[in-house]
Amino acid sequence: MEALWPIIVQIVGGIIGGQAVGAAVKQAAMSQLPKILSGAIGGIGGGQLIDMLASSGAMEGLAGDAVGGLGGGAILTAIVGMVMKSMNKSA
Repeated sequence: MEALWPIIVQIVGGIIGGQAVGAAVKQAAMSQLPKILSGAIGGIGGGQLIDMLASSGAMEGLAGDAVGGLGGGAILTAIVGMVMKSMNKSA
């Protein structure tokens, strides 16, 4: 169970970051499912990236997982929102 905590923190952080970006960028017109999925996937990716880059100890542990999850979820949700917006314009 202890090995799952970082992943759970990354997913929750990613979902929160994705929801924040989705609320801030109303033009994306994203429903909840794409925001949740892109936030969760981005959260895992961002958390893993922070874990790899921050081996110095500055962002280790659950704090690093949370920050990486928030950032990764926000970034991926913004990218998905832009892609969905451009697809809606072309259709």
